Amino acid sequence: MGVIGSLDPDQNDLERRILEETREHGATPEAVGLFSDLILSHFRAHGRDLPWRQTADPYRILVSEIMLQQTQVERVAVRYREFLERFPDFASLAAAPQSEVLLAWQGMGYNRRALALQRTAQRVVEEYGGRLPADVETLATFPGIGKATAAAIAAYAFNTPVVYIETNIRRVFIHFFFQDREGVRDDEILPLVERALHRENPREWYSALMDYGTILKKRTANPNRRSASYSRQSRFEGSDRQVRGRLLALVLEEGSVTEAEAAARTGEEPGRVRRILADLAREGFVAESEGTYTCR
Repeated sequence: MGVIGSLDPDQNDLERRILEETREHGATPEAVGLFSDLILSHFRAHGRDLPWRQTADPYRILVSEIMLQQTQVERVAVRYREFLERFPDFASLAAAPQSEVLLAWQGMGYNRRALALQRTAQRVVEEYGGRLPADVETLATFPGIGKATAAAIAAYAFNTPVVYIETNIRRVFIHFFFQDREGVRDDEILPLVERALHRENPREWYSALMDYGTILKKRTANPNRRSASYSRQSRFEGSDRQVRGRLLALVLEEGSVTEAEAAARTGEEPGRVRRILADLAREGFVAESEGTYTCR
């Protein structure tokens, strides 16, 4: 496969044809057909060789989808392998101490996902005999799994022809079918997602859409800025989110720290450290006793 971010000359021509057709006539059957041809031809020539694309194992797909919710692909690719080496299946993840799961998650951010993933593993073991359900509605009831993630798991693990939308999918459809629009709603996009869906192999189709969405982000002004659901992420540097991660990592590495030690080690104002540590304790990440914080 080639390098993502590039289009072959024939693919460039095909993209122009699709954009002209949709600009003049809208989402005609011809436009949707050409669109499908372009997305798949690009993927077959330039698709990324990602580790979770080498498996249909439901556990491994679940781990990758939870990791990918709010973390860049490049970082996930490294952590994914390490996490699976440490917790290769539902049973090992379900039985692990929480502190070990959080340690394995370090560097990924949004640590609530690690706790949700472990709770999901525990429920799969306790209620489903260690086998992840294939039904989208059931999957959406697990911790940390909303409708979009449930559908993605169904598509990639079970090759189910589901219809769903997420950031990269939204970007592709806005680019091709809503060229001159602002405030594009997801309920306008979803019928097109359904029309274009390759029902014989949704696993490949959604992988192809994801990769095309990635190159569009690099090649054009981000079409998602024209989505009704678009919002800018708040600044990370210096944020409470950054300090939370540093404080949690400190407790996990040391096993036990006082508020004063945490403030000294991080260089943060003691009142801020006290507030964030209290939040971490209240949310179940750490345990607190008389101003000392320890792993759970």
